[in-house]
Amino acid sequence: MKNPQVVDVITRRWRAALFLFMLATGVSMASWVARTPAVRDALEVSTGAMGLVLFGLSTGSMAGVLASGGLVRRHGGRLVIAVGAVLLVAGLLVIAGGAALEVSGGVFGGLALFGAGMGLAEVAFNIEGAAVERTVGRPVLPVLHGCFSLGTVVGALVGMGLTAVRFPVGWHLALVALAVAAAGMWTVRAVPAGTGREEAYGRGGGAKGSGAGAVRGHLAVWRDRRLALIGLIVLAMAFAEGSANDWLPLLMVDGHGTGATAGSLAFMLFAVAMTTGRFTGGPLLVRYGPATVVRASAVVAAVGVGLVVFSDSALLAGAAVVLWGLGASLGFPVTISAAGEGASPGDASARVAAVSTAGYVAFLVGPPSLGFLADHVGLRNAMVVVLVLLGGAALITGALRRTPGAPVGEAPASQPDLV
Repeated sequence: MKNPQVVDVITRRWRAALFLFMLATGVSMASWVARTPAVRDALEVSTGAMGLVLFGLSTGSMAGVLASGGLVRRHGGRLVIAVGAVLLVAGLLVIAGGAALEVSGGVFGGLALFGAGMGLAEVAFNIEGAAVERTVGRPVLPVLHGCFSLGTVVGALVGMGLTAVRFPVGWHLALVALAVAAAGMWTVRAVPAGTGREEAYGRGGGAKGSGAGAVRGHLAVWRDRRLALIGLIVLAMAFAEGSANDWLPLLMVDGHGTGATAGSLAFMLFAVAMTTGRFTGGPLLVRYGPATVVRASAVVAAVGVGLVVFSDSALLAGAAVVLWGLGASLGFPVTISAAGEGASPGDASARVAAVSTAGYVAFLVGPPSLGFLADHVGLRNAMVVVLVLLGGAALITGALRRTPGAPVGEAPASQPDLV
């Protein structure tokens, strides 16, 4: 029989570890984003060529995201998080070296490693966070993603300050790598082994651990029409968030004629709005439900993006990024929670992984392609794609209505034997 006090202590440490490392990943992502204008200038490349460099992040992320769900179901989340942390640190160090030496290939390679680590770790974190939700009986994923957003605020503030004083990009990213390494070591020790691991993995679709069975199991969940609609919603909302992460500083610098420091400030405002929305959205979800909240969020985000795109005032555009951030804040965590509602633990783990994969593909692969479009129509006009996706998401949020009888905060993923 389990000792409730022991379980509670382990759960609190488990949850705190997830919060800490999500904070660290947010700092690392924002540190890169805040310094993109400086890296672009150091590499002396066009906007389209910078989009090609950013595809290093996309290709690495695709590999990490697509591999993560199956690896978690086979080996558990802790091992996947550990590997992801190593790749994150290595990627940051390679980016730092590439930026210092002004080598585009080095930055591309570092972003590929960084993206692979991010993809591996964050899908695993969603499965871990869902397991914590089941254990504590209340929403955890919005706050978990809020910690990532809080990290982006910290990273943006530091990046803005270091940009203003012309601190070398290479040294900046190397110091961030050391901080991520320290957070990763503590997190891996605190996360219990076995979360998300399925002993009967491959059931109904091939032998345990077989590649064919894994692929069939991954694709089978998308036969559910509701899950497919949820996947489209998370795709649109993640694309809106990722577009700001990839392009907002350059959008203000190139599209509205601001300085690099002002571009970093705009991204910081976006990150603050994201953080605020995620930490304060819980009561709204309880009162109005996920479908209504995400529909309103998509509309608010679309208003913010529209003002940034169509306003000729840099001041108004800078203020509008707050609406963009608030609107995009809850889409990702709410759709992930909705994906596993009403499913058995094993099926829910696959569903959470599938929707997380769709979201991260949109978050990290879609936005860099805007750079190629921007070469023809300008970066501001390219953001109309974000508006279209947000409008489509607002029309299908009915798919997020909770399964009757599913309590708020019920998490679908498997949970380990804690003691």
